[in-house]
Amino acid sequence: MMILVACEESQVVTIELRKLGHEAFSCDIQETSGDYPEYHYKRDVLGMLNLGWDMIIAFPPCTYLSRAGATRLYPNKQLNLERFEKVKKAAKFFLAIWNAPCQKICIENPIQLKIAELPVFTQQIEPYMFGDPYKKATRLWLKGLPELKSTKILEEYRPWVSSTKNGLKTCAKQRSKTFPVIARAMATQFTLL
Repeated sequence: MMILVACEESQVVTIELRKLGHEAFSCDIQETSGDYPEYHYKRDVLGMLNLGWDMIIAFPPCTYLSRAGATRLYPNKQLNLERFEKVKKAAKFFLAIWNAPCQKICIENPIQLKIAELPVFTQQIEPYMFGDPYKKATRLWLKGLPELKSTKILEEYRPWVSSTKNGLKTCAKQRSKTFPVIARAMATQFTLL
């Protein structure tokens, strides 16, 4: 299959797909931090959506879509119009991917702001459902793809803290990385159709 992994600089999902023999390519406006720059397009993904992909798996930026940013949207209980414009722009980008001419699409994002008016998500997953001992609610919007099935549910897990981990400050780039166990589940379960 020809698969576009949109907004992925880490190549975590791309490499799992390639291990299974698929022609997967990551695409992001950033250089890849993965080991295979030959499988990475450094460009705006919107120009890549119409190239006849068999599947698109996307991780659009969540900075302005995530419920975690709600306090910045309503400081002093007043709508921050400048930030709201960024929410609308982020939602438009999300919808461009969702409406791409492809029969199989997965979009991953955290719990979103209602004001973004995104489509209803299909499934909510957690890393501990796939064998990683963390809780980090992640939503999937699926079109033409099955819901992910848990691979190893752990009874004991801890929160994946949003801005700190083990007392150390983490950057948004680190916090947004896809868990390898979830990448593996996406690669194996989405391509078995």
